[in-house]
Amino acid sequence: MRRAERMNRLGTENAFEVLAEVAKLTAAGRDVVSFCIGEPDFSTPENIKAAGIKAIRENQTHYGPSAGLLPLREKIAEYISNTRGISVSPDEVVVTPGAKPIIFHGILACVDPGDEVIYPNPGFPIYESVINFVGARPVPLPLREEKGFGFDPDELRNKVNSRTKMIILNSPHNPTGGVLSRRDLEVVAELAMKYDLWVISDEVYSRILFDGEFASIASIPGMKERTILIDGFSKTYAMTGWRLGYGVMNKELAKDIARLETNCESCTATFTQWAGVEALTGPQDDTAAMVKEFMERRDLIVDGLNAIDGIKCLKPKGAFYVFPHITGACRKLGFKNSKEFQEKLLYDANVAVLPRSAFGMRNEGENEEYIRLSYATSKENIVEGLRRIASFVKGA
Repeated sequence: MRRAERMNRLGTENAFEVLAEVAKLTAAGRDVVSFCIGEPDFSTPENIKAAGIKAIRENQTHYGPSAGLLPLREKIAEYISNTRGISVSPDEVVVTPGAKPIIFHGILACVDPGDEVIYPNPGFPIYESVINFVGARPVPLPLREEKGFGFDPDELRNKVNSRTKMIILNSPHNPTGGVLSRRDLEVVAELAMKYDLWVISDEVYSRILFDGEFASIASIPGMKERTILIDGFSKTYAMTGWRLGYGVMNKELAKDIARLETNCESCTATFTQWAGVEALTGPQDDTAAMVKEFMERRDLIVDGLNAIDGIKCLKPKGAFYVFPHITGACRKLGFKNSKEFQEKLLYDANVAVLPRSAFGMRNEGENEEYIRLSYATSKENIVEGLRRIASFVKGA
């Protein structure tokens, strides 16, 4: 049977494919240290779990509004207003099962076939995937190691033209841990207003910040109305399996996104939304403790990687990823690229990482090799994983 042609344009998230292979190897008796999945290894805080259980016991198990329950949208509006310094109302919020639907629905609602969308590269692979899927043209914006995995403003200016419809931002950034400065965002804002562009600002790691201050483009005057701000509960509150995220956008677009929700998922599970209310209004101690632990792990893994011959690693400012430069190690071992390094490391050394190719096509002229490691795992695993990587690169 013939499938729709558009399915040939739909990509995937390689982290889950590598995770499946790790599960297969583990089931076969292999002891694998995994750095592949971007998921906090902490449990959801007890007060949030209790709120979800309470909601189920109170029969909060029926359909809700496609845009989300009003009490949660009110708390999200209050939270974003306070943290971004802008005025947000509940009818500018759409709650979704995880943050990914906002990426999908936002691009679908704002971008036509043939339009150009600029997105960070390397970057979260779903951006490029959905741009291709809707028939638009993905335009990668290189993130440069020498700029702390930021972008060159002139390079961005040269990519914007009359066909550009949207710019996608992600800060703190997956896979590099880079953080955009206020000055970076002002460049994007200038172009967005000049060319009448939409901006998707993926801010799901905004609370996992180690150095400096978080800045949102929605806070820049004139940008709130043209920004689709994405955030959620998965990373900040270790709620990945609860599937709870949201978008903040202008009221008219919010109606469109809610209508897409009606057509796609009907609504987000109601009891998870009550857990979300508790997450935003309850104690924040567990999140603060988690971020402190992530910072200690960051320092541990960065120092360990930089001690390995052929590997160089910048210290990320946020999220829970490192993106080490492994060109030297690849040359030393005779590997043609990071994909071969990743595969050999998994099968020969029992360490799971992700290759550069998992985060978008190569930029023009790019010939460096990188891997991504998530340090959302224990310090013991980090130490053992580093030992295995060092031994692997040494050729022992």
